[in-house]
Amino acid sequence: MKLYSKKAVLSIAIVSFLSAAALIAVSSLIIVRSGIWSSRSIDTGPSPTTSITQPVSGQITETALSDSGYTLDEMENISIYERYNESVVNITTEVMALNWFLDPVPQSGGSGSGSIIDEKGYVLTNNHVVKDAYKLYVNLADGSRHEATVVGTDPQNDLAVIKFSPLAGTRLKPIPFGTSKNLKVGQKVLAIGNPFGLERTLTKGIISGLGRPIQKDSSTILQNMIQTDASINPGNSGGPLLNARGEMIGINTMIYSPSGGSVGIGFAIPVDTAVRIVPELIKEGKVRRGWIDMDAFILVPDLVEYMRKAGYPVPVEKGLLVSQVRSGSNAEKAGLRGGTKAVRYGSSVFNIGGDIITSVDNHEIASVADLYTALEDNKPGEKVWVEFYRGNQKNSVQITLTERTQTK
Repeated sequence: MKLYSKKAVLSIAIVSFLSAAALIAVSSLIIVRSGIWSSRSIDTGPSPTTSITQPVSGQITETALSDSGYTLDEMENISIYERYNESVVNITTEVMALNWFLDPVPQSGGSGSGSIIDEKGYVLTNNHVVKDAYKLYVNLADGSRHEATVVGTDPQNDLAVIKFSPLAGTRLKPIPFGTSKNLKVGQKVLAIGNPFGLERTLTKGIISGLGRPIQKDSSTILQNMIQTDASINPGNSGGPLLNARGEMIGINTMIYSPSGGSVGIGFAIPVDTAVRIVPELIKEGKVRRGWIDMDAFILVPDLVEYMRKAGYPVPVEKGLLVSQVRSGSNAEKAGLRGGTKAVRYGSSVFNIGGDIITSVDNHEIASVADLYTALEDNKPGEKVWVEFYRGNQKNSVQITLTERTQTK
């Protein structure tokens, strides 16, 4: 056995240390190359590992990896899908149609998605998914098919609640409601749907816009819509839009796509709208809203020009022209006046010379859709302020609302 002096041992240790340091430096040069990001994982056993991602500039960011190599973001997506994909159902409908002999016959209608919101079998979806349905069917993740009934609809917000009866022993898992009050552009969102009765799908994106008004039809504007770039297929209508905690923040409703596919801008109804109206839909079957009993016509440029040439004062360019107020109506009791001279515009016949409404309940009014929107959250019996012009004089009056007739 060879013996070393203390001085020799110290020299050997110093050489070994310098050699190890040189090896580490060379390894680092190999890993971090010019213009390239690299990632190295430090394995600490069965617990989650940490990947240090370091650009050449020296900035360091962390991406956590699970045991199986998924990032935290991926694990978040996977977890949300595994928790709630079975809470999203496929909805199919049958509608009545006429055959060649003009006999009514059932035929396949549309399809969409829905979210289970209660263990008793209540499902939240879009009104357009179940509209005109003769029969409804809910298809669950286990492959079972259940006939459902419409509990309540709200065409104004394009929402509906349907119900099916789960088999004995079946435990449903509702999707929890979140809130749409504190959403931010750039926030991650996930959309789960069950299009075409296939396996449920998950798409991811961000909130790309907030507070979007979308014209649904001539009398309805869907307010405060959530805009997202998450891919939404046509069959995803009625499915949930979720935040990173797995809470429903919106109901996927439509997509604007120049190509007609799922690539485009998606829109979802804010969940706070559903939270407000769903209890009433379950209890009443509809949403009771206030209304002003009158016939009104939109002030279009041609009409404004005609009225001015005919000697009628029109001090504004936009508003609703009151054509007629019904006898004994809330509009008449409040003092609103209709027109006195009948005219024709296109296929419409109405009276001119009446009051011009410009604001209802602090909402500017330029169309009938604006009037519906202004009274969307007002109940019968409530009072609202109405601003209008009579000639060149601006006036305001308080009107007690009656109940609006349900639209389909």
